[in-house]
Amino acid sequence: MKPVVREYTNDEALKSDVLDLKNKGVDKNDIYVLSHDDERTNRVASKADTNIIGISELGLGSAVGNIFSKKGDELRTKLEEVGFSPAEAELYEGKLDEGKVLLIVTDHERVTNWV
Repeated sequence: MKPVVREYTNDEALKSDVLDLKNKGVDKNDIYVLSHDDERTNRVASKADTNIIGISELGLGSAVGNIFSKKGDELRTKLEEVGFSPAEAELYEGKLDEGKVLLIVTDHERVTNWV
């Protein structure tokens, strides 16, 4: 199954939803944050106590490939590696271009009524 995703412009709202997810039993290892700016992604993930899509999710080949990729290509690769189709990755990469932050949850069973 594909991950569940929500878009945010407000970091505090995202942080509140992460707390709600954890209270519902969603493991931190199933919660990811992604934005167009790596610094913002790291800052929001740290404040909300979530993960970023890194080498363990990407695999070494994709991670090395991202070093030489344009930012949009890198973001689409990350989205595809956590379970989105290429078309969905393209859609969400556009949302990131608009300045949105994505909260991605890979634990489908615990978030059925969260979406």
